[in-house]
Amino acid sequence: MIGALDISTSALVANRTNLDVIAGNIAMKDAMHMEDGEWMPFRRKVALFAPGRPGDSAQPGVQVADVAEDPSAFGLRWDPGHVHAIKEGKNKGYVRTSNVDYHTEMVNAMMAARAYEANVTVVEMTKTMASSTLRLIA
Repeated sequence: MIGALDISTSALVANRTNLDVIAGNIAMKDAMHMEDGEWMPFRRKVALFAPGRPGDSAQPGVQVADVAEDPSAFGLRWDPGHVHAIKEGKNKGYVRTSNVDYHTEMVNAMMAARAYEANVTVVEMTKTMASSTLRLIA
């Protein structure tokens, strides 16, 4: 019983981290920042899951191994008058925009929330089974 609770708890923590990363992506979608002196749009981040529990990958469960940047290309928006518009080349007149897609992030958030809810249900069922077992023994 304790093992089932540990596994579900690790999944709750991992899904909470995933939801935090998704919320950060949505919040930073339109943010621009300087990177080595160059103006850059925000790059989407992704939580990467791995088997095992934090600190002990040999134990059953799930953990967030890393929060990595999505290497997909930035979007382009036509705005030739913008200060940071591309000055030359085939994309002249376009401004780079974040690679965060609001709709994709919302779908990912719904999936993570459903996974979180499923693990809460498993925890509740495990508690109910343990309680029933103790009642039978007593």
